[in-house]
Amino acid sequence: MEIKTVAVAGAGTMGNGIAHVFAQKGYSVTLMDATPDSLIRGVEMIKLNLARQVKRELISKADADATLSRVNATGNLKEAASAQLVVEAIYEDYGVKSLFWKEMDAICPKDTIFASNTSSLPITQLAAATQRPEQFIGMHFMNPVPVMKLVEIIRGFPTSNETCAIIKDLAIKLDKTPVEVNDYPGFIANRILLPMINESIYALMEGVSGKEEIDTVMKLGMNHPMGPLTLADFIGLDVCLAILETMHSGLGDPKYRPCPLLKKMVQAGWLGRKSGRGFYIYGSATN
Repeated sequence: MEIKTVAVAGAGTMGNGIAHVFAQKGYSVTLMDATPDSLIRGVEMIKLNLARQVKRELISKADADATLSRVNATGNLKEAASAQLVVEAIYEDYGVKSLFWKEMDAICPKDTIFASNTSSLPITQLAAATQRPEQFIGMHFMNPVPVMKLVEIIRGFPTSNETCAIIKDLAIKLDKTPVEVNDYPGFIANRILLPMINESIYALMEGVSGKEEIDTVMKLGMNHPMGPLTLADFIGLDVCLAILETMHSGLGDPKYRPCPLLKKMVQAGWLGRKSGRGFYIYGSATN
């Protein structure tokens, strides 16, 4: 099966990045979102990222225009009916994703492959919401999608070898590096990354050091491109909390227990860059 048409659900940070990458590689992309404002922002972000690529002379203006022409933004999920692959990048909640996949299962042809960009939820459980679990797989892109090379390919318990081979080959065609992993909470990337972020928040809460000092130690001492608290703000503190809660619940190990400070910040609406405030203050946010 050669995939040529792709539907991407969710026009947020991950979704518009995924749509961008597929469209740039010549695929016809339907970008879907139930919220009109999210669709507008998603398309604008694709335009902005393409403009950056043109400015850096990574692509030509003609390439950017051609990429954008391949993206059809819509609020109508039924337009996914022509897609050979549906990639879901919506809110990280099992109930929300499950309802979405049930709807896609009714809309899409029987041979359409389903892929979730979930960062921690069980692929096997999500696949059970459909009548095609053997054609369901995890395709976890890294943020920012147009830049980062890694894609975690997560096999659910019933995922077929054929589906896995098609998606791994597709990732390579997108100029990504696919890494196959099994279906455990957090997979590989977040199972290692989020405990580090969580421990950094504990260190801050306990007064071991300040936020800048913690970030500096990890940047200069461990050669990380950005500190863990800055990275948490970039990911979104609500997303970090959701992943930790999934791992804590799924693995039953207290080492994954989310730091109380992280919970308080999310309750306060301090979600990081997207809200204007997290561990650091961004834009015009004050107080």
